[in-house]
Amino acid sequence: MIEVAVEELVHVYPNRVRAVDGVSLRIGPGESVGLIGQNGSGKTTLARHLNGLLRPTAGRVVVGGVDAAGQRVAGLSAQVGLVFQDPDRQIFSGSVRDEVAFGPRNLGQRGAELAAAVAEAMEAVGLKDEEATNPQDLGAARRRLLGLASVLAMRTPVLVLDEPTTGQDRRGVARVRSVIESARVAGRTVITISHDLRFVAETCERVVVMRAGRVVLDDTPGRAFAAAHRQTLRSTGLEPPAAAIIGERQGLRDVATEAGLIAALAGAGGGPVA
Repeated sequence: MIEVAVEELVHVYPNRVRAVDGVSLRIGPGESVGLIGQNGSGKTTLARHLNGLLRPTAGRVVVGGVDAAGQRVAGLSAQVGLVFQDPDRQIFSGSVRDEVAFGPRNLGQRGAELAAAVAEAMEAVGLKDEEATNPQDLGAARRRLLGLASVLAMRTPVLVLDEPTTGQDRRGVARVRSVIESARVAGRTVITISHDLRFVAETCERVVVMRAGRVVLDDTPGRAFAAAHRQTLRSTGLEPPAAAIIGERQGLRDVATEAGLIAALAGAGGGPVA
């Protein structure tokens, strides 16, 4: 497993938009990190530096101890798998199976290893019975799951998921959550970009908040969504999950999920929770 380090990263687009402005982050092996902020805050721009799709204007990104700027995208793709927000930007094969197999095959997987990786990924996202289906015959939500499966099959040490729950029903959200939890158990690092703060609170152990290309908050979900940081969140156009607000009204601390709220109320009789 590998560490990802972002060091004073700056990215300025050709139109002079400074999308990332001096970001420094260190994400350890096996961490599950939620990257949040309003549209235009720099989240996706930051994420695309991790697998080399974008290169720094200044600063650097270090993946597994190696400066990403010195690596080709093909090499970085074996370390960092990025699931695009728009699946139609990454799906191009004529069948679900071929789409899922494309990435791991390009990384050198063959035979039983490739078959197992593909089957496991399709099972994880609920597409095991759609091997021969043309991806364009799937609905938008299922194409997003296919995009996830195609990267999941590559078995990269780092997964970056850009808005993975968009358009998903309850079952789809549960599948995405299960994928993230399984990746964590396997020691893989997962970085999730999302506007769904309830999902972030329930799934991630760390929350990084961006505003105008900079990191303005980096903490656990319980503390990041607490009253002390309410103004910081609102400055990014975000409101904490309902469980955090209800917990605060009940005098509970560091509660960000419904399960945590119920446990806190049951175990502490409404008193503060450390």
